[in-house]
Amino acid sequence: MKKLITLLVVLFSIVSIAQPSKEKIEKVKALKVAYITKELSLTSAEAEKFWPIYNAYDEKQFELRHNKLKTIMKKYKDDGLDKLNDKEAATILSEMETIDEQLVALRKKFNKDAKEVVGAKKVLQLKKVEEDFTRSLFKQYKGRKQ
Repeated sequence: MKKLITLLVVLFSIVSIAQPSKEKIEKVKALKVAYITKELSLTSAEAEKFWPIYNAYDEKQFELRHNKLKTIMKKYKDDGLDKLNDKEAATILSEMETIDEQLVALRKKFNKDAKEVVGAKKVLQLKKVEEDFTRSLFKQYKGRKQ
């Protein structure tokens, strides 16, 4: 009975720890949407068309970067960089270059699609706004840690 209770407590702890992180991610996304919408002065018509394009781009970008990192980290864990031979290292570099090319193509497609919705100026401003948001988020996080 004690083992069962201990197991349940551990499971509930894990679930309760995992939930806030999901909620925090959603909260950050909502803050990002509000921040970008405000800073770019998106009209409701622009926002309605812009956000599906941006969200698809953002998800694909995350997926590509995650896969790139996952490939590299797997090699670190499995073999360690010191144990890689030149052929294995070349394969990893090739994979990284392919992902980088996909990221560039993705950004070009996003720029083209977004430019049709919000115009070139706002697409250009977006990069700075994204960086400002990230910087602001880090400052807030750093302030809470201290």
